[in-house]
Amino acid sequence: MRLLIFGLGYSAARIAALAEARGAVVTGTTRDGRDGTLRFDAADAALAAATHVLSSVPADDGGDPVLARYGAALGGKALAYLSSTGVYGDTGGAWVDETAAIGGRRPARAAADRAWLARGARVFRLPGIYGPGRSALDRAAAGEGRQVGGAGVFSRIHVDDLAAGVWAGLDAPPGAYNLADDLPAHADVVARFAATLLGLPEPPLVPLDRLSPAARGFHGENRRVAAAKAKRVLGWTPRYPDYRAGLRAVSAIASPTATSTAPAAASVVQR
Repeated sequence: MRLLIFGLGYSAARIAALAEARGAVVTGTTRDGRDGTLRFDAADAALAAATHVLSSVPADDGGDPVLARYGAALGGKALAYLSSTGVYGDTGGAWVDETAAIGGRRPARAAADRAWLARGARVFRLPGIYGPGRSALDRAAAGEGRQVGGAGVFSRIHVDDLAAGVWAGLDAPPGAYNLADDLPAHADVVARFAATLLGLPEPPLVPLDRLSPAARGFHGENRRVAAAKAKRVLGWTPRYPDYRAGLRAVSAIASPTATSTAPAAASVVQR
């Protein structure tokens, strides 16, 4: 496998590491070509040589940057795209699977999702992503933890489970696949659990209407994401089936010898 990844960010870097460990030759792009990657607009040769292409570049109001720049050269490649479960919109807390209509408050993301599906891609719809260096533990340790009054329930996925699901799906039948853990939860429940793991006080409560418009829109949505299709078709099962298992694993990575005392825990979980 020769895998070209457009947008080698937090999640895509985990996918790249797993693919390389399984024997793939991986090339990644960033906007400016930092850290040995290719510049986004200079990947023509790498694309020509690739057998598989994964895009983690989000669409914006101007459309999908990868399809705009490289769409004509994607033929004959096994395609994959990292989308968002935000395309389902607010379901009032109901469970949602890949058969549901998409659109919501992210029309650009939904349009890109449809465009990649139309090209025969494997489209992975992802909920809130967390992992080492990017989790409720980091926010709690930095004094930024909060409970959001009036927030809805939403799903999450540990970044390593995300990488495993994408790897399992790179040669799967084309279509949409939700990747999510088994226990959707309120953000305040997760924030309290993270504080407890670090031996910190319960985080403050912030009313929903005190948040920025973007944060208010995110926390105001309410849905539970079902991942039965990925489990059935890809043979994928999350190693961390809920936020408790995932955050415990993140805490152990951050400090294998951390105690429950606040000073020790807070000193080893940094952004």
